[in-house]
Amino acid sequence: MEYKKLEHTLSPSFPKIKLISDTIINLVGLLVVVGLFWLYDYFSWPTWAFWILMFLIVFSILGCIWSFIEPTLLYRSWSYQYDHNYLQISFGIMKKQWITIPMTKIQAVSTIQGPIMQRFNTRSIKIETMGSAHTIPALEESIALQLREDLAEYAKLKEVDE
Repeated sequence: MEYKKLEHTLSPSFPKIKLISDTIINLVGLLVVVGLFWLYDYFSWPTWAFWILMFLIVFSILGCIWSFIEPTLLYRSWSYQYDHNYLQISFGIMKKQWITIPMTKIQAVSTIQGPIMQRFNTRSIKIETMGSAHTIPALEESIALQLREDLAEYAKLKEVDE
């Protein structure tokens, strides 16, 4: 089967956003492990607890190394395209996934923007169907808003005034 790249890709700032987010998570994890080492020393835990903590340190270091490699690989693998009938999403590093969502099955479309994404003027799009939800991460803000409007129009979604 021949692989065909879909029409649109993520924002070029996606790797930076992902790296910053992963770094924050890794720092929190490192603080937890350091706290556990302090508890190990303070309470004189048995030797087997030391080896478990060492395993956690090695696992954390490998996770930190992967968090520097993964964002670029994810950015290269993500693509999507849409028309009046379907939304197609393609992503994955080791396991490539192709998702085709018929416009008639879309029930809700929303945008998500956290503080890191706000700094880079990007948003994520969340597409909800009856049985699942799919997210397209880190699109330029204007593109994300236009995509949300287009998908809502193609899926014939109506705004609810509260």
